[in-house]
Amino acid sequence: MYYWLTTFLSKLNWLELGGNLGESLLYILGILIIARLFYSLIVFLLRRAFTRKGRFFAKSRKFDTLFPLLRSIAFYVITFTVLLNILKHILNFDTGTLLASAGVLGVALGFGSQSLVKDVIGGFFILFEDQFSVGEYVKVGQFSGIVEEVGLRATRLRDWGGELHIIPNGYINAATNYNRGKMRALVDVQIPYDEDIDRTIEVIHAVCEDTGLEYAEKIIEAPAVQGIIQFGEQNVILRVIAFTKPNEQWQLERELRRRIYKALLQERIRISQTSDNIVVDAKTIS
Repeated sequence: MYYWLTTFLSKLNWLELGGNLGESLLYILGILIIARLFYSLIVFLLRRAFTRKGRFFAKSRKFDTLFPLLRSIAFYVITFTVLLNILKHILNFDTGTLLASAGVLGVALGFGSQSLVKDVIGGFFILFEDQFSVGEYVKVGQFSGIVEEVGLRATRLRDWGGELHIIPNGYINAATNYNRGKMRALVDVQIPYDEDIDRTIEVIHAVCEDTGLEYAEKIIEAPAVQGIIQFGEQNVILRVIAFTKPNEQWQLERELRRRIYKALLQERIRISQTSDNIVVDAKTIS
């Protein structure tokens, strides 16, 4: 073994080998630099196209959704191309044969990974149908939260409690988007029968007017007293409704609750304690 190794090393042309090695290193370094510059150019063009005024993609949420995805696709395509060129230059691989083999392998893997294909197709439909975007509050099945990422394979939702829900796109059959159109803020107040209902409505109406003026920037339709909506066993239920911009309905409901309670307390109007006085409900109105 030692004799064979020494004979093999003695027959090597170290000058030629060093030259080939240096050439290969320079080639790899050059192609990596070119790839890096090309990737930076693509990222720059994508960012410029997405943030251009007057364009469909100028919306910040659309930018946050599609830009990371396209940037990742560009990175993997460039990386794969660089690896093919390096293998072809150093090892003299036939690129066509390698691509054909990869295609056959991809078809074979496709039959065994139908769920992955389903997830990818679902991701394309979510993105190009604009079902929801990063930063929007949505409900998917039993999960709800703020969309953190929309990928080709899975969607990530951050719940109010901090939990991160990773949902494969193939399992998203229906989604509720709470950020499209105006949102409804609803507050129900239960008052005992022996209280003066007309006076109570006047007090709540005054609260609605003040709140509507103070929160005018977040409100589309000012809070208004709808009147009596239901007769309970020991009380009547008065309803207040307002329409806000997306994700502002909960803050408005909390503020209305606080102000209505404070105003009724000052006017010595009792609120029924037989059940919850405030019912929180927020729905998308197209």
